Amino acid sequence: MTTTVARPRTLVAGVGNIFLGDDGFGVEAARALAGRPLPEGVEVADVGIRGVHLAYRLLDGYDTLVVLDATARGGEPGTLYVIDAAESGGRPSPDGVPLDGHRMSPDAVFALLGTLCAGTGAAPPRRTLVVGCEPATVEEGIGLSPRVAAAVPEAARLVAELIGGPAGESADGPADGPAGDETPLPSLRRAP
Repeated sequence: MTTTVARPRTLVAGVGNIFLGDDGFGVEAARALAGRPLPEGVEVADVGIRGVHLAYRLLDGYDTLVVLDATARGGEPGTLYVIDAAESGGRPSPDGVPLDGHRMSPDAVFALLGTLCAGTGAAPPRRTLVVGCEPATVEEGIGLSPRVAAAVPEAARLVAELIGGPAGESADGPADGPAGDETPLPSLRRAP
């Protein structure tokens, strides 16, 4: 009798609104990543502003979630951040986050996911990372600012390394420094 070992599954989700300038970073980074060779078990999704869809998709059983998103943290536009959701206070409670099907932040998605998991018996991803980019503008308009657009290929490379792509480390590896110690990215900062 042959036993099949289930391979860990990873979902890389690009989120954001392409009609609000740099808020479309996650969508563009997911598109760039989708064109790269990825390890078995890794899926890339352009989620955009469909947060409810993302929460329900996560019920399908993923070990790791990597969210690509514009993340205003006070740095220079185009700065990339890697944030481990477990280190930044865990998942929010459903009571503390307003749920709006048209404007769901990652916090709201995680809160909804917690509620859905409690009701279905499913388990959320055991590891959630956010690869964020400091936006220059999130005003109405299509297209990324030059500095954020320049960060997209670096973000795709960083995510490929985090999930175990070419010359990278697995998604189970440490997340407390730039992926691959050969050359740290000048624009990469660990989130405080």
